[in-house]
Amino acid sequence: MDTNLAVLIDGDNIPSAHIKEMMEEIAKYGNPTIKRIYGDWTKPHLNKWKSVLLENAIQPIQQYGYTQGKNATDSAMIIDAMDILYSNKVDGFCLVSSDSDFTRLATRLREASMKVIGIGEKKTPDPFIVACDKFIYIEILKNNAKDNENDKAKSKENKKQNVDKITPKVVRLISQTISDVADEDGWAFLGDVGSLLQKKQPNFDSRNYGFQKLTPMIDSIEKFEIESRENSNSRFKLIYVRNK
Repeated sequence: MDTNLAVLIDGDNIPSAHIKEMMEEIAKYGNPTIKRIYGDWTKPHLNKWKSVLLENAIQPIQQYGYTQGKNATDSAMIIDAMDILYSNKVDGFCLVSSDSDFTRLATRLREASMKVIGIGEKKTPDPFIVACDKFIYIEILKNNAKDNENDKAKSKENKKQNVDKITPKVVRLISQTISDVADEDGWAFLGDVGSLLQKKQPNFDSRNYGFQKLTPMIDSIEKFEIESRENSNSRFKLIYVRNK
């Protein structure tokens, strides 16, 4: 059964350039049955959004700024989110914003057993990121779009630059997580490692480091070893990893 998601976009806070990639990413996690974007559509800075709303079936919600310096868009989005929560029509929410004002909303939705996915720019404050089950950076989606256009143009040098972004802190996080779920021989099922990494750090994503999947990312780090095992229930092999 597909997970029904409510996608709520802070139009004042998110660029429209990669809405196609954003909606494709959201579709990986469920069916976006409700899609709304909030903002004051009388303001010129939202003009770029207008052209892509119909293409992606996103409903614009008009919200006037009643008071100077106050963000009425946030309030409207929060009120709608709670109305949707109590309607029992969705299983989760995708909150698209880089604004920490939605931290309490994400926390409240998770308290109600809703899955909460956040999407925002890398400038997003940590409190909002950790309040979500998963947080995806828009910059990743931008890079993926460029990679798809220039797959053949990638060089070994670019890949090396991607590996260099993996800091000792990231390596320690992966190493400790492997230890947390490993068996007596030190081997851990990679699926379990990935799930626990996400719980520990909602914005953890192998694409942040230039890898489409976790397996090649871990394989690029000399401190880990990987083993493929036959799976009697599937043609796909099971991937296990352990600390060297």
